[in-house]
Amino acid sequence: MKLLVVETGTLERFTRDGAKEAIVSRGGKAAGSVSKKTALVVAGPGAGSKVAKAEALGVPVITEAQFADLLEGGLAAVGL
Repeated sequence: MKLLVVETGTLERFTRDGAKEAIVSRGGKAAGSVSKKTALVVAGPGAGSKVAKAEALGVPVITEAQFADLLEGGLAAVGL
C-alpha cells in the first residue's frame, strides 16, 4: 500500500512538483487534499485548513525539515 502524502503551505527547499516527485519516486502517492486515507501532511509556512483537517482526523503533520529527513531515512527518521 502506498503512503498518501499531502503537502501544504510554502516549502522552501522543494517546489510542489519536486516534492511530489520525491514522494512518488520513493513509492508514495502525492495528494492534493487531506482525507482519512492520508498518511501524513507536510506543512510549510502559510499552511491553513489542510493542517486543521489533518489534526481533526489524527493525521500526523510534519515540517519541511522532517520531510527531508523522511526522504533520506524513511519513516523511522521522523518517528513514525
